[in-house]
Amino acid sequence: MARPKTKEELLTLSKAHYQQLLSLINSFSPEEQIGIFPFEDRDRNIRDVLVHLHEWQLMMKNWYEIGMNGEKPVMPREGYTWKTTADMNLVIWEHYQTTSFIEALALLDESHQQMLHLIEGHTNEELFIKKVYPWTNTTSLGAYFVSATSSHYDWALKKIRQYRRALK
Repeated sequence: MARPKTKEELLTLSKAHYQQLLSLINSFSPEEQIGIFPFEDRDRNIRDVLVHLHEWQLMMKNWYEIGMNGEKPVMPREGYTWKTTADMNLVIWEHYQTTSFIEALALLDESHQQMLHLIEGHTNEELFIKKVYPWTNTTSLGAYFVSATSSHYDWALKKIRQYRRALK
């Protein structure tokens, strides 16, 4: 399916890709689930991928709450610009190094549910008409949710499938 353009597509694709991600992870043995990726990357295991998704969803929730209160959120986060997201992502990676794989799964499940709840609270128009909310600048609220859910899950699926191929 192409990038979602309606609320229904966004919810359907977000849920489907999340379930695909969980199914893929569950297809690994317990040892493989916590194994180290045998390729060079910032994210070195499945846990790192999961907490990356979780943290970006927390950022989205923060932007949303600030923006919906009529204020302008700092994006992507205080001290960083869109051009320095690689540096920010490394800080995120470092922050979660003591998080277990099981904790990472629980954290992502919680933030995934929060994303769905926020999406469900909006009409199709509120989500996909550009500039409805001043804080989203020239884009739509839905575009932010797509980035935080379905398209980010696509990235995670590709990363973990790369790990699967490397194991064979």
